[in-house]
Amino acid sequence: MKRRSAPLVTEQSQAITFTRRSLVFGALQGGVGVLLAGRMGYIAIAENERSQVLAEENRIQMRLIPPRRGWIVDRNGQPMAQNRSTFRVDLLKERIEDVDYTLAQLTHLLGLQAADVERIRTELERATGSQPVAVAENLTYDQYAAVTLRQPELPGVSPLRAFSRHYPAGSTVGHLIGYVGTPNREEYLAANRDPLMITPGFKIGKEGLEKTMEGRLRGTPGAARIEVTARGRLVRELETLPDRAGQPLQTTIDAGLQEYAGRRLGEESGACIVMDCRNGNVLCMASMPAYDPNVFTDGISQLEWSFLAEDERRPLLNKALNGLYPPGSTFKPSIAMALLQAGIDPEERVSCGGGYNLGNRFFRCLGRHGPVNMHTAIARSCNTYFYAMGRRAGIDVLSDVCKRMGFGQKFASLPVVSQSYGTMPDDEWKRARFERNRRTVERPDWTESDTLNTSIGQGFVIVNPMQLAISAARIASGRMIQPRLLPVRGPEPGPLPWAQEHFEAVRSGMWEVVNGAGTAGRSRLPFPDIHMAGKTGTAQVRRITASQRGQAGTPWKYRDHGLFIFFAPTENPIYAGAVVIEHGMGGSRAAAPVAKDVLTYLFDRDMAMEALAPLEEQWGGTLAERTARRAEAWAAAHRSGRTPPQAT
Repeated sequence: MKRRSAPLVTEQSQAITFTRRSLVFGALQGGVGVLLAGRMGYIAIAENERSQVLAEENRIQMRLIPPRRGWIVDRNGQPMAQNRSTFRVDLLKERIEDVDYTLAQLTHLLGLQAADVERIRTELERATGSQPVAVAENLTYDQYAAVTLRQPELPGVSPLRAFSRHYPAGSTVGHLIGYVGTPNREEYLAANRDPLMITPGFKIGKEGLEKTMEGRLRGTPGAARIEVTARGRLVRELETLPDRAGQPLQTTIDAGLQEYAGRRLGEESGACIVMDCRNGNVLCMASMPAYDPNVFTDGISQLEWSFLAEDERRPLLNKALNGLYPPGSTFKPSIAMALLQAGIDPEERVSCGGGYNLGNRFFRCLGRHGPVNMHTAIARSCNTYFYAMGRRAGIDVLSDVCKRMGFGQKFASLPVVSQSYGTMPDDEWKRARFERNRRTVERPDWTESDTLNTSIGQGFVIVNPMQLAISAARIASGRMIQPRLLPVRGPEPGPLPWAQEHFEAVRSGMWEVVNGAGTAGRSRLPFPDIHMAGKTGTAQVRRITASQRGQAGTPWKYRDHGLFIFFAPTENPIYAGAVVIEHGMGGSRAAAPVAKDVLTYLFDRDMAMEALAPLEEQWGGTLAERTARRAEAWAAAHRSGRTPPQAT
């Protein structure tokens, strides 16, 4: 019999193999356990602080609080731009559960328009992280309370108390103070993506002093630590680091005078500037019509913007600094100073027979004045005298003196966004202009006819109202006055390098304009012991014949401008300034009466207000009422497809 072979796998070998595998798997499990325990220990001990911070961040939210802007006040401390408490509602995208439901509820509670809802949806799509999206500003307390009561069922909705900018004088300070608005993308990038720039409720200066003095007016933001649930609902406010308001900004402006001047300009388009001719402090710099900065601050609709942009009277232009006009006869006092520097005797007479012959060309005067000296030529605005004497003096002297009077100059002392400096021409200027644009200048060389036109403030001469006011202040004071909007301490302005008797000769002629047989006799001040000196001006805006001049039937945009420069009291000047009325058809008719009433306000406010009341009644109500009616008429015409009404 054959012997049976032993089995290949025995119980003993199976036991050994199982034991070995158990040890390997046990070792692996033990190693994993050690690693897990080590990791848990590391997280619990070594990263305990970091974990706490992360958990805290999930529970605690930080929110920037926009700083309150510094007030802008006048020379007496009266506010022209201030902050007032208001209510607003924001949305936090990452906490909203149902956008459609939330917007529907807010539309019901706040009365949102379709355009508002569309804007909110767009901004929610663009929002990143915890960036809030503004829903509505300047809410009533009832609206704020309604949202607050419903907040538990509206996750992501954040009602807040805030501050908004307010301008008590409305449009009368529009161009002077400017307005604030939400930063745009360019401003955000320029600020190195500062999160404050995208914080709802934060606004920066966009125009005027609000923009140029941004660094002073902007304060330091605060922050709030808020506890929220896992679903983002507000639990409580833990602590708040208050914001620090910006510094107040005092100006040289007289707020009452500024508002009065804006109202007194009425339905006209123009500018009024009044300054203290002893130191250059600007007391009033009104440009009308103007936008209401309160409307711009709250946000302006496309229709409202179109109303302003398409208005023929240009309410978006600061006419005081950026409006450019031929000065007309308001240029003659400065030309008279130049004639005196050229050695011309002020008593020498020129016979005016209605104009002046230069070769085969006849330059007209506004009348036949007979023999006139400098005093009479200023008082009666005789072109013939200035043609003859300006030609004798020559453009080099005329240009040099008029530049010293402030024409063709920018004033670095003014903290403004922009200013147009116009043109004070001479031979060099004309050659350069000819090379740049031969369509506007026929020939490169300076001609005697150019000198004659310059002598009466026409031709190539272009100025802004501030320059006219400066010329009046320098004639009145005899000093190199520089305009100032911010009070500063410094040396007194230095004297102009001309003889005192030359100033007296020109001032005497300007006194005659208003108080004697001059062109502005109807604008004498209503005080027996206070006299105003001035000079009227009428400037063409296009070539017209003598029979067309001053016709009321001419379309508004083709009528002559009316200008007036002034100072008072004539014996010891304190105030000086200029008024420009676009298409006013004459300085004595439109501009001088405004200057009279503005100076009356400075000497007797009650009398000036009594004179203004019947005028506003004649115009159809207050400035705000008239503006609202005009905007409504414009909107109605726009909706019906008709041509919107323009100036008349």
